[in-house]
Amino acid sequence: MFYRKNLPGWERAMRTIGGVVMIAYGLLGMPGTTAGYLIAATGAVAIATGFFGFCPMCAMVGRRLPSS
Repeated sequence: MFYRKNLPGWERAMRTIGGVVMIAYGLLGMPGTTAGYLIAATGAVAIATGFFGFCPMCAMVGRRLPSS
């Protein structure tokens, strides 16, 4: 399925960078703990939303990119 992007380029980049940081902290900073795995999973979701440019929560509240 194709979704209309609702994240600007700068936010996509920040989500991707933040996701990598969360995964690194979750797996290296808190190894073997449930909280570490949850932080890493949240980072994976942040990377996915950054990669696809679509955030389901933003779409639920009606956020859209301005039409060019």
